[in-house]
Formats: sequence, structure tokens, C-alpha cells
Amino acid sequence: MSRAQISALVFGVGGFGALVAATASNEWKVTTRASSVITATWVYQGLWMNCAGYIQACRGLMIAAVSLGFFGSIFALFGMKCTKVGGSDKAKAKIACLAGIVFILSGLCSMTGCSLYANKITTEFFDPLFVEQKYELGAALFIGWAGASLCIIGGVIFCFSISDNHKPPRMGYAYNGATSVLSSRTKYHGAEGDFKTTNPSKQFDKNAYV
Repeated sequence: MSRAQISALVFGVGGFGALVAATASNEWKVTTRASSVITATWVYQGLWMNCAGYIQACRGLMIAAVSLGFFGSIFALFGMKCTKVGGSDKAKAKIACLAGIVFILSGLCSMTGCSLYANKITTEFFDPLFVEQKYELGAALFIGWAGASLCIIGGVIFCFSISDNHKPPRMGYAYNGATSVLSSRTKYHGAEGDFKTTNPSKQFDKNAYV
């Protein structure tokens, strides 16, 4: 079981959950503190309480981010080495890489949607000619940014985890130095013994003919 894939799955699924929570939240923007002190109430707005053009764009990006995060989670489960589905290790590596790409796209969609919404809020807040109700950044924006970061990190880890499947297996090398030395000594002594046993016979043969 690859630790990198487990970490990537945790980041990706955690980011996907954060994106769902941010998309469903109504705290994308909240009234400023100055106006809240005067009215003694806090007014929150989310993606589903207004039909402005930029909000529709942010809504579409967040829906795309949630959808991609869902499919990325499914692909990640099929690409994990510890699961029995997905085929061979090579096929699992391709599925894991696909899951990483989908997670990265999900994070980018969420990052873009939250940034567009935040840019609109800050532009209206610092505009001196804007006389309507001014808002500040809500908690859902920070949740969306955090979820986008987790999805991107998990996707990158998934993409790099496929390199583990292409690493050549480590070969074990046994140290045979002592054995080779002993074998050479044995051969040397054996040859010396043969030499000693053969020399007397040759000398005996020579003396026999004298």
C-alpha cells in the first residue's frame, strides 16, 4: 500500500468535502461591522440567494468543482493499489494519474469561483461611489479556498505517485568474498597436495632405473 496514494486520497476527499460545504453555505458574504453595529443584525448571502451575472458564473464554477471532485474521488478509489478493482498495476497507475488531473481541475475551478466572488466584494467595498449595502468576505470563501488547495495538493501527489510503479525492483547482492577466498585456498592446498604426492613417485621412478 502506497503512503503517497493514501495521503493524496485524504487531501482529495477532504478538499471535496470542503467544496461541498462551501457551495451549500449561505455565508459567502456578510454585512460590514459598521452597518451591523447600527442595525444590530448580520446579513449573510450565498450563491443561491442572488441571480447576478457574476454570481451565476461563480455558481457554475463551484458546481463544476464539486462534480469533478466527486469523479476524482471515484477514480482515486479505483487507482489505489490496495483495492482489487481497476486491473493491473499499470492500469491502476493510469487511473491514479487521471484522478490527480481531475482533482487539480476541481481545485482550479473552485479557486477561480471563490476569487471572482471575493474580487466583486472587495471592489464594491472600497468603491466610494457604491452607496448600497457593503459586505465583507464570508466564511464560505475561506472554506472554498482551503478545499481548492487540498484538491490541488492531492492531485499533484496522485500524479507523482505513478512513479513508484516504474521503479525497478531492488536486487539483493550476497557477499561471497569469504567463500571465494576459502575456495581459492582449498584449491591451492589441493594443488599443492597433488604436487607433493606426484613428486616422490617421479623421484622413485628415476631411482628405480639407476
